[in-house]
Amino acid sequence: MRIARFSIDGNVAFGAVEGDKQDELVLDIIKGIPFADFELSGTKVPVSKVRLLPPVLPNKVVAFGRNYAEHAKELGNEVPDAPFAFFKPATSVIGPGDEIQYPSFSQDLHHEAELAVVIGRMCREVPRERVKDVIFGYTCANDITARDVQKREKQWARAKGFDTSCPLGPWVETELDPSDLTIQLTVNGQQRQLGRTTEMIHSIEDLIVNISEAMTLLPGDVILTGTPAGVGPLNVGDEVAVTIEGIGTLTNKVVKRG
Repeated sequence: MRIARFSIDGNVAFGAVEGDKQDELVLDIIKGIPFADFELSGTKVPVSKVRLLPPVLPNKVVAFGRNYAEHAKELGNEVPDAPFAFFKPATSVIGPGDEIQYPSFSQDLHHEAELAVVIGRMCREVPRERVKDVIFGYTCANDITARDVQKREKQWARAKGFDTSCPLGPWVETELDPSDLTIQLTVNGQQRQLGRTTEMIHSIEDLIVNISEAMTLLPGDVILTGTPAGVGPLNVGDEVAVTIEGIGTLTNKVVKRG
């Protein structure tokens, strides 16, 4: 099931996305919230009539770096022996169609297409065999990075945590095998990144076991699983799109920060 979060007439709701053709998609509005037992209301609205929002509002976004060997290599980094985590704050999250604001403190903004895991229940110290039980679903992410700031400051809080640096969407797919999916990214229609989730060094199970050893994960929290090779610069005016097999396409435009 595809679960979207949207606004219409000033109201925010969740809905199940129905249909296959983009111009014919409709939302069956959900009674309640999707992280608990819910029912479909039967009230349907065309996706074209609503504004899609970030599919979740995470308490925290836990991102894992250098989880694809070729990406680590292209930036001159060694592959870490263990999962390498950092955080993006909730204020960095935007949704499909929202604008990525080019930060005033950077001159080298990069895209990073990623598969995002959405947590479905409160959990801590999750054993490997129970990881699937705590996952709500999967969505597309773009780990926007001020590369020059990342290199200069070493600590990544500003480089990867600035406002609008974490586009998510367009919805959460709850029934998906993430083990072998195509991830691709285009800028203005030109392909920049193309990889498969089979290239991950540390699996989704590895990542969730690793981070849940240290902290409690809450419903709606997001885990970013790393990016394949091909990262590169973005400029004001660019349209960047992340497409993941079985999920859909997340598109955003880069604008000058006002």
